[in-house]
Amino acid sequence: MWTVVYISSNKATAEQLEKILTKEGLLVMLRPLGIPHLGDCGSVEVLVPELEAEEAQEIINNNLSI
Repeated sequence: MWTVVYISSNKATAEQLEKILTKEGLLVMLRPLGIPHLGDCGSVEVLVPELEAEEAQEIINNNLSI
């Protein structure tokens, strides 16, 4: 089961987090939220497998300055 570990306010930030988490060896999925026509400006959920959620949260907390 996939778990939301972060909700980004835009696609660019979500993709940055995806790169960081993937580099650490985690599986990552991005899922847009809200209205589809907002495109890159809409919020995006960052999800990881449930068993990796705690590790992902730790990595995100250490990289929040992105």
